[in-house]
Amino acid sequence: MTSATRLMQQQAAPFREGPDVDGFGVARRLNVPVWVFDVDESRIVLANPAACALWGASSEEVLRGRDMRSDMSSTVAKRLKQYQSDFLTSDETFTELWTLYPNGEPRSVMVVYRGYVLPDGRMAMQCEAVSETQDQPQNLRSAEALLHTDVLISLFSHEGPPLYLNPAARNSFSTHNLSFLSLFVDYRDCEALKEQLELLGEHRTVARIHTVAGQRWCDLSAKQCMDAATGMPAILLTAIDVTELKEARDTARHLADRDQLTGLYNRAYLQAHMTKLKQNRKARKSAVVFFDVDRFKLINDRLGHDAGDRVLQQIAYRTRAQLRPQDLVARLGGDEFVILFENVADTKDVEQRIARLSQALSVPVSHGGGEIDVSISVGIALFEPHKSEFNDVLRDADIALYASKQGGRNRATVFTEQMGTAAKARDDLELALKDAVDRDEFVLHYQPRLDIRSGKVVAVEGLVRWLHPDKGIVMPNAFISVCEETGLIDKLGRRVLELGVAQAIAWQEAGLDLNVSLNVSPRQFSDDRLLRTLEDLAAQPGFPTGKIELEITENVLSGDTQMVTRKLRKITEMGYRIAIDDFGTGYSNLSSISRFPLTCLKIDRSFIAQLPYSGPIVRLIITLADQIGATVVSEGVETEAQLEWLARHHCAQAQGYLMTHPLPPEDFIAYLQKGAAGC
Repeated sequence: MTSATRLMQQQAAPFREGPDVDGFGVARRLNVPVWVFDVDESRIVLANPAACALWGASSEEVLRGRDMRSDMSSTVAKRLKQYQSDFLTSDETFTELWTLYPNGEPRSVMVVYRGYVLPDGRMAMQCEAVSETQDQPQNLRSAEALLHTDVLISLFSHEGPPLYLNPAARNSFSTHNLSFLSLFVDYRDCEALKEQLELLGEHRTVARIHTVAGQRWCDLSAKQCMDAATGMPAILLTAIDVTELKEARDTARHLADRDQLTGLYNRAYLQAHMTKLKQNRKARKSAVVFFDVDRFKLINDRLGHDAGDRVLQQIAYRTRAQLRPQDLVARLGGDEFVILFENVADTKDVEQRIARLSQALSVPVSHGGGEIDVSISVGIALFEPHKSEFNDVLRDADIALYASKQGGRNRATVFTEQMGTAAKARDDLELALKDAVDRDEFVLHYQPRLDIRSGKVVAVEGLVRWLHPDKGIVMPNAFISVCEETGLIDKLGRRVLELGVAQAIAWQEAGLDLNVSLNVSPRQFSDDRLLRTLEDLAAQPGFPTGKIELEITENVLSGDTQMVTRKLRKITEMGYRIAIDDFGTGYSNLSSISRFPLTCLKIDRSFIAQLPYSGPIVRLIITLADQIGATVVSEGVETEAQLEWLARHHCAQAQGYLMTHPLPPEDFIAYLQKGAAGC
């Protein structure tokens, strides 16, 4: 049994109970088909002869034996439950066109429905077939579709009350005090829709509406029309529930816009927001604040990535807590964060906000029963939104951040044009260095190391120089730091080793007995490729085993002691010697120095320059070198007085401008041939 569109307005009528036992005596004598349907059991419980004929049943008993549930769709079942609920609270009647299927044959009938109380007190439905229609198949089918569709279709008067609700709408909307306006969760959505209806006659939007299941997102399509029954203006509203789709899209958008670790916005969202801000001609001066966590790599390396993640999450939480709702904060990746302040007054305003933020972030982060100290370095760039490009503003803030790092960290710096000029020069230098590495424009100059007791040159240190095609010799202090920061030090370091080993082989073949000392940067030492490079060089014919000394800085020893020891032992097993450069200025544990296979300690030049005041430190280093069986070398010797002091205190070797400044290979040979120190 199915139903279709309601054709008539609801009418008032009392419940029907006859004076006879079953309350159905009068109905049995009517020629009009009348039956009583038990909604709960889905069975006809009473029927007059005309109803039996309509349903194709030979008797009332046969008809009562039919289970209507097997031929009933879920939509019809819901519709009948709606009627039953209405009958319990009112005495209304309903007239609708229904299509019945007696013995599988469709019959379209106009039916009047009333409430009927069964003897056990349950509410049933009395059905009266007032006429049988021979409507066109197309109309009947459209009526059936209207009944069964899950789309919520409703007709509202212009004043607001509903004129018609299809079964899906009736099942979804609470009919108590229902109006067009009351459907909407946000009245502004209703007002905007009606405004568009007045302008265009139709409108489509997505809005939240009230349903019996709670607030739901619906795709709404509304049209101005006329009520067919009264000729008065009306609104035809079609609603499709898109809550799951919208929530899925919102989730996908959230995932696309958010950083998964911290929940902050990501770079893509920040860039899109900046693009919108640029298009806003009313936007005033704004500020981008670029900050990162000082020595964050050390936190990861020493405490593990769990600790690093904990720090980043706390940074995100505390930052968000310090900002206003309209401020935007994003994580670009790693330990890099960006804050966007819109409509700022001036630089001082931003600096005050950042000072409060830095103070909040400086509180140690708890992790694993301990605490992690945190500080940030900050770069600030002010800009006019409609005049600036996102990448340019971010670059300026990054330049200011770099200045904060160079200034000692844990501070904020505001971008200036002078910084931009310096950064441009640095970028140009980086590009030039990349080309220089590719074109092999680097050479080694050699500075001798003098055996203080014999006066002979016993070793040399190879020091890199950039042979610039236009500027000539460029000293390392002008480019080494850039190479370290950009990673070019890996290629440059390998080239230094290749040049130094090749020169040592050539001098050995020429009969010169010299140790050649070559510098290895901390970054290069931590790279696993270093061992392969050294193996390749040691495999060359004529490799001077025991004559190549690799100089590493003292700070290299402060990392993973076991890893450093294993790597140093592998290097010495290949035939290399190990020297500690600038000894005394790092953070190594003096008690652990003996664990490493060291062959030389080079006293930092700052101690030699302060002799005799630094004498106790120098003597301590000389004694330490003697205890671990390492040669001690004093760097930066520039006066005879310094050399004499070192000789009195049994320093083995000296290196510095007193002997000579670093020389190209050919000039170094000439220096030896002059007999300046003998060899």
